Amino acid sequence: MKISVICVGKLKEKYLKMGIDEFRKRLGRYCTLDIIELPDEKTPDNASDATCEAIKKKEGDRILKSLKEDSYCIALAIQGKSLSSEELANHMVKLFVSGKSHISFIIGGSLGLSDDVLSRANYQLSFSNMTFPHQLMRLILLEQIYRAYRIINNEPYHK
Repeated sequence: MKISVICVGKLKEKYLKMGIDEFRKRLGRYCTLDIIELPDEKTPDNASDATCEAIKKKEGDRILKSLKEDSYCIALAIQGKSLSSEELANHMVKLFVSGKSHISFIIGGSLGLSDDVLSRANYQLSFSNMTFPHQLMRLILLEQIYRAYRIINNEPYHK
């Protein structure tokens, strides 16, 4: 199984890098993990709606170019469906059983994801109605993917 995490923006904070490195190491026994960092666009202060949409479109085009055609695409979006950890694990099992061998999770930039990316997504997943920094979301996502693999393999993990 291959998991790709496609994310907009470069990770800068050392504590996040350390956490991501830890989960990358842990996930190594379950899957091939690929983290693809794409450049973000600078958003000017007091940007108009049109400017924000143009920025999301540019970032979205980069995301779409980095997606493999055979990849099952899960976009992280506030308006998506919320799942428990067990439900995410079950969703992943259903994908594996149906022959999907590559799952791509997409984390947008600070303005979110373009309509084109949301349209391409096979599934929209929400972690919360709250907004999280996209860099922190990368760590949270990796922890949940790790947790899902532990659940799938009937291995203990704190609840």
